[in-house]
Amino acid sequence: MPTLRIILLLIFASFLSCQNTKNQTDVKIQASYKDLTALFKEWRTFEQPPLHNEAPDYRETTFNQRWREFKKLQNRLLSMDTAGWSISEQVDYHIVWAEMNGYDFNHRILKPWQRDPAYYKVVWMERSDVPAHEGPTNHGTVEVWTYDFPLSADKRDSFLKGIQAIPAFNDQAKENLIGNARDLWIAGIRDIKTQSANLASIKTREGILADEELTKAIDKAIASTNSFAEWLETESANKTGPSGIGKENYTWYLQNVHLVPLTWEDEVMLLKRELARAWSSLKLEEHRNRTLPQLEAVSSPEAYNEMAEQSAKSLLNFLNNEDIVSVKDYFAPALRAHLGEYIPEEKRNFFTIGEHYDARPLYSHFYHWFELARMDNEPHSSEIRRGPLLYNIFDSRNEGTATAVEEMFMQAGLYNDDPRVREIVYIMIAQRAARGLGSLYAHANEMTMEEAGGIHSEYTPRGWMKTEKELLIFEQHLYLRQPGYGTSYITGKYLLEAAMADYARINEQDFELKEFFDQLNSIGNIPISLGHWQMTGVNDQVLTITRPNK
Repeated sequence: MPTLRIILLLIFASFLSCQNTKNQTDVKIQASYKDLTALFKEWRTFEQPPLHNEAPDYRETTFNQRWREFKKLQNRLLSMDTAGWSISEQVDYHIVWAEMNGYDFNHRILKPWQRDPAYYKVVWMERSDVPAHEGPTNHGTVEVWTYDFPLSADKRDSFLKGIQAIPAFNDQAKENLIGNARDLWIAGIRDIKTQSANLASIKTREGILADEELTKAIDKAIASTNSFAEWLETESANKTGPSGIGKENYTWYLQNVHLVPLTWEDEVMLLKRELARAWSSLKLEEHRNRTLPQLEAVSSPEAYNEMAEQSAKSLLNFLNNEDIVSVKDYFAPALRAHLGEYIPEEKRNFFTIGEHYDARPLYSHFYHWFELARMDNEPHSSEIRRGPLLYNIFDSRNEGTATAVEEMFMQAGLYNDDPRVREIVYIMIAQRAARGLGSLYAHANEMTMEEAGGIHSEYTPRGWMKTEKELLIFEQHLYLRQPGYGTSYITGKYLLEAAMADYARINEQDFELKEFFDQLNSIGNIPISLGHWQMTGVNDQVLTITRPNK
């Protein structure tokens, strides 16, 4: 009997423990939006890891020590009663909810500090065309593009500090990288070798060689990075495991972190549909244009510059004159900073092939730079939305919008002067669908990264993905590193079209395209599902994520 009594007491204690844990998240506490912003600041401070030897600390013991503090922050968020909050305030709540889910998923599943050598890339030479760098990125990056050379005294100190931390960070990487994801491992070596080359190029910047301390720091960073790359190559022979996270994890991440109301299976169906639609639309377009002259690519730097300028003017004038969107003063300089340059035919990749025929399809995708310029010039009033969302949560918004407007601008009449250019748009859609489809199979571990690249290459029209292999490797590697990113171009496009459909239905009698895009721009770089909710009041997509069983 005493034994039975003890067992019953243990069962009862376990029950109470479960109830207490449940109550921590199910019992709601009256909270204000001010409480949310205060918690957001604490969360973002916590999300920055401590330092170990002046480099970000991603050691497993450190994560384990900090886990309880994270759960306290998360439970405080989950206990907030948001009843009575405005839609905008509830949207901000869901942003913080998604970010915390991202931290949780990285800790449990993705573990880039253990599985992904590219995570240890520190030196970044250029700004990304989305709010933050694409893919998992460490907290100790040196953003070379933000510095003017020769360095001012204050900038020189921060630059030196960042470079000096690289050797210790590489040493830590050798301890942390215990994963067995072969494709991530092999492809990541390329990123580390690129860092070595970038460090060497920094020495050619004005004023660097005259600074002995800085030059020595760069040389040490180069030697350390080369040693790290050699170590990765040696260890690669022992890496035999899959790199995908599996269908179930992919779906959870998609919904709970990136707030995309789809499953892995939904995305496969959607991307297959878009791939078929793009190919068939291309062939119909080619048939309609069969009596028109073929497009001719420019063949000299002078011709390219003239074409690029005409393309930029045409796009900006179209957006303004046709009341597509409010064209701000910063649009033109943001676009003109990225007009590109002439590239010999044999060196062109998928995007530059089309760009040399007519740059407007690609420049439409450069809506990205308008969005970043807005972040710089008109920061959002919400502190939660003002900067880049963590963990690439912005992908459905930024990549989805940039892809959607390629076709939307076309359908609104951008290429009435040259219908042949419409063919480029459908080729671009097919390429996005093909590469995303390949990435889905790679994450399901039904294909290797190379096999996923085969779909990417073979299902892109006109062989445009077969001309230059670096882009193929870069894209499939990125999408394997960052679940959901490879599909976000097409799924984000679909979600934006769904948002426009609801917006148009609700405002059918006085729908204005310009008003739709202006509202989209004003809400910031947040997931489309949240933007849909804020612009229309329709929150069905969000509810499918947050209340899947209700």
